[in-house]
Amino acid sequence: MRMNPVLLLAGAMLLPAGEMAGQEEAGPIRGFVGGEFMVSSPVGEFADNVGTGFGLAAHGRYAFDEIGLFSLRADLGFLNYGNETIRICVTQPCRVTGDLTTSNNIVFGGIGPELGVGSGAVRAYTNVGAGFAYFGTTSSVEGANNQGDPFASSTNFDDVTFAWTGGGGLQFRISGGSTPVYVDLGARYHGNGEAEYLRKGDIQDRPDGSVVLNPQRSETNFWTFRLGVSVGLRPGLGDDDNW
Repeated sequence: MRMNPVLLLAGAMLLPAGEMAGQEEAGPIRGFVGGEFMVSSPVGEFADNVGTGFGLAAHGRYAFDEIGLFSLRADLGFLNYGNETIRICVTQPCRVTGDLTTSNNIVFGGIGPELGVGSGAVRAYTNVGAGFAYFGTTSSVEGANNQGDPFASSTNFDDVTFAWTGGGGLQFRISGGSTPVYVDLGARYHGNGEAEYLRKGDIQDRPDGSVVLNPQRSETNFWTFRLGVSVGLRPGLGDDDNW
């Protein structure tokens, strides 16, 4: 069967165009989500009252350009900076005992711009954000055998402040393709201003059953040092050229 040379030439021209259209339809990677393990280091007055904290955070980022030079980033995190557990009588007379655990926590969130340089195997970034910091102390009771969820809990004291953050880090790509994966190393300063909060020992139990709270009031600024993972999300199929 003889093929028309004009049709063969047209097909050869349309094939690359079709492949390029498919790649354009997939589009560049714009959305990223991830999570981090954090260690906090208080500074100033806060360091005089509390010690190192540990926690987890999650983030989302949307890039406004193909190389990720300018993005919008949102963060939400949880830090614990102290726990205290004592054995109590759940009933009177004291036939049933339980563990009363008091936890001092910080929940924070914010949103702001991020600037990044590098779209290959290594990306450096810096960001700032504005949001909130919630300081809360809660107590919960669970069985003395430490099995099961707490059967009673309450918030002893809390406070919330406006907060700003600023920091940066490095991302190292460990996987490419349509869903690239980065290892994320970073540090961030949390400027929370003054707040009231409790620390270990600030709740006193009196013999008559009443409770006395001795909240601290000070600047509550700290650093967080992070190790996490960030994953790129792109609708449609990608290709390995994004390495």
